[in-house]
Amino acid sequence: MSASADQRWPWWPLLPLYPYGRRRTLVRELIAGRLWSFEQVQGVWYVAVPIRMLVLRVREGLLLYAPVAPTAEVRARLRDLEERHGRVCTIVLPTASGLEHKLPVPAMARAFPEAQVWVTPRQWSFPLPLPPAWLGFPAARTRVLLSDGVPHGDQLDWLPLGPLDLGLGTFLEIACFDRASGSLLLTDALVAIPPEPPAVFDLDPTPLLFHARERGNEPLLDDPERRRRGWWRMVLFATYLRPRPLEILPMGEVLRHCLAPGCRGAKSHFGFYPFRWLPGWQADFEALTPGGRSRLQVAAVLERLVFPRQRSALVAWIRQLAGLKDLRWVVPAHHEAPVASSAADLTALADRIERGDWAPDHGAWETLAGIDTTLVRLGLVPGDTHQIPKPQP
Repeated sequence: MSASADQRWPWWPLLPLYPYGRRRTLVRELIAGRLWSFEQVQGVWYVAVPIRMLVLRVREGLLLYAPVAPTAEVRARLRDLEERHGRVCTIVLPTASGLEHKLPVPAMARAFPEAQVWVTPRQWSFPLPLPPAWLGFPAARTRVLLSDGVPHGDQLDWLPLGPLDLGLGTFLEIACFDRASGSLLLTDALVAIPPEPPAVFDLDPTPLLFHARERGNEPLLDDPERRRRGWWRMVLFATYLRPRPLEILPMGEVLRHCLAPGCRGAKSHFGFYPFRWLPGWQADFEALTPGGRSRLQVAAVLERLVFPRQRSALVAWIRQLAGLKDLRWVVPAHHEAPVASSAADLTALADRIERGDWAPDHGAWETLAGIDTTLVRLGLVPGDTHQIPKPQP
């Protein structure tokens, strides 16, 4: 089978994100003999960020946390791990609302028919509220975290953030703490943005090179500086949706740059590039990586659209995480991982959130703030704090 066939993902039309039907995968061992990362990229129009599945060795075999698209390549690498560490025994969907994490689970469950599937409470779908079995979850072996217990409770701690009412549905994320390695597995709530492009882009740097350009008639040239510039710009798109230091060009100017020599292929979108980055745009990225280093932070989209009226719930959850004994690593499902962390680091993060400017509506945050204001005005999200009671174990 060819490499492209090994990376085929036939269910991409259900969530049509780049890179669509071909998902290259980078496998990294994060903690020797204990924790592995299966990394792909996903995004919209070359605004791509890493997404990872974590594979944790427990006494009974292997646990999959937040599955990615189970291509033939992914399944083959998991079979390699099974030969050394035992079968895949547990598949965990640790979020109620993350479609990019939810969609691969039924296919992963079919690939490992003996594995127990665990999902968070209050699963929901949009636009139609369908039961999990209709979405492909195997009814006979699917359990609900906390409500039906927890998997491997003698080795792992499970810590929920939420449920929080989003209006259209519920936000609920359940962190998993592996006591043996001191690793805290997370999904979406916290990220650490690295100043350099993640290694998964070495498999295909096209998104970096596309966004590194200044005009659509520039060819996609590859060097470390262009990769870095493209990464910084993609992060600003992914973080703020419409970066502040960016102009949308008149269509006539955009079309003049199309089909230039070296830009007549699909990779360069035939020269269609409707942006102009303004001087000083780098400052907004540097604010996300103070001192040129990554640090744990709340993802801006979640801060402004999910948590703007839920700061106290988020702070309480982070302080709960800070209380975990022997915490050494935080391992999010996006951007950098693992992130060396301690109780003091998480406590400092909770203090910054509690005392700082929360969910602002100015500067780089203007677009996100405008979306939130519109959703509240239309009654699609609650305009005041409304927290659903926690499910009981």
